[in-house]
Amino acid sequence: MKAVSSKPMSQPKQHEIDDLEHASFEDLIREMLVRVGEDPSREGLLDTPRRVVKSMEYLTHGYAQHPADVLNGALFTVDYDEMVIVKDIEMFSLCEHHMLPFFGKVHIAYIPNGKVIGLSKLPRLVEVFARRLQVQERLTTQLADAIQETIQPQGVGVVIEARHLCMMMRGVEKQHSAAITSAMLGVFRQSETRNEFLSLLRQKAPDGF
Repeated sequence: MKAVSSKPMSQPKQHEIDDLEHASFEDLIREMLVRVGEDPSREGLLDTPRRVVKSMEYLTHGYAQHPADVLNGALFTVDYDEMVIVKDIEMFSLCEHHMLPFFGKVHIAYIPNGKVIGLSKLPRLVEVFARRLQVQERLTTQLADAIQETIQPQGVGVVIEARHLCMMMRGVEKQHSAAITSAMLGVFRQSETRNEFLSLLRQKAPDGF
């Protein structure tokens, strides 16, 4: 079976904040505190600008990473053409519309075409894209495209289940709502392969796992 082509992976932006930019960023946070009616000089908020800047640097560090840097050092040639699944990968990201968190689980499957990816690298790949301002739909397709481009498997399937605080804390305020998105490439577009993947996701792990 032939692997389908995918869109090239986008290059990450530089994400290094120097001391001057850091200070300016802190000033913006102080201004925000004033505009919401707070006093940034009170004891509990004195260090808040610094903490917020450090937090945002961490939560968006994916802009300084490239998928190839994560994956290319862990590609292995194998004679194996059955489905590989890594499921229940915990994911945290910030939505680009309100900059509020969304979080959940990522399930990734692919059928090799001569090469496999080291299992620990798939969660790292999730981090590369999740640690950016995101929408769940794009995050799903970016993961599938990155794997497709890197190892050209027979197919890739990605499913993400997530809860969005922009729905839970504001707007419709539906605390129990969840969004499910999927991306299917190559043989995963065929109903038999797709159904096998989705069926395996529904299976519970054996005791001890």
